[in-house]
Amino acid sequence: MMIMFTVRNAEMKDLPAIIEIYNSTISSRMVTADLEPVSVESRLQWFQEHSPSFRPLWVVEEDGIICGWVSFQSFYGRPAYNGTAEISIYIHQDYRGRKLGNYLIEKALDECPKLGIKTLLGFIFAHNVPSIKLFSRFEFEKWAHLPNIAELDGIERDLVILGKRIY
Repeated sequence: MMIMFTVRNAEMKDLPAIIEIYNSTISSRMVTADLEPVSVESRLQWFQEHSPSFRPLWVVEEDGIICGWVSFQSFYGRPAYNGTAEISIYIHQDYRGRKLGNYLIEKALDECPKLGIKTLLGFIFAHNVPSIKLFSRFEFEKWAHLPNIAELDGIERDLVILGKRIY
């Protein structure tokens, strides 16, 4: 039996699972600039800034278990940039390496026209080679390189911005 992934809009009841997945990536120092786990309470405003028709927050489930999530964030917060969004993808460690990232980027790209998104951006640490390779597979290009912009455990890290024009 093949189990299929289901992508749906996140609900408030999903926030603890979203935060658990997010927090599980902090210690790797490859995915996020947070240095300590975040709380559900600290992410309430972030959650509420999402809307299904403009800047969605999706969870992906397999057999009823949340195994990842996708967030669209406004870029720079000014109306002239409404056609541009930043995408973030976080996958539970038990589901990494199963092509879920590919599936989620495809889904995001397919939905961008309906969301009014003409340009999609990924902000990725330069040492996060797996994520850069994932986005590159979908023809995201390096649009910016910000050297030594973050410090993780005493090591300065670069950030790259990958971009793709949708339509």
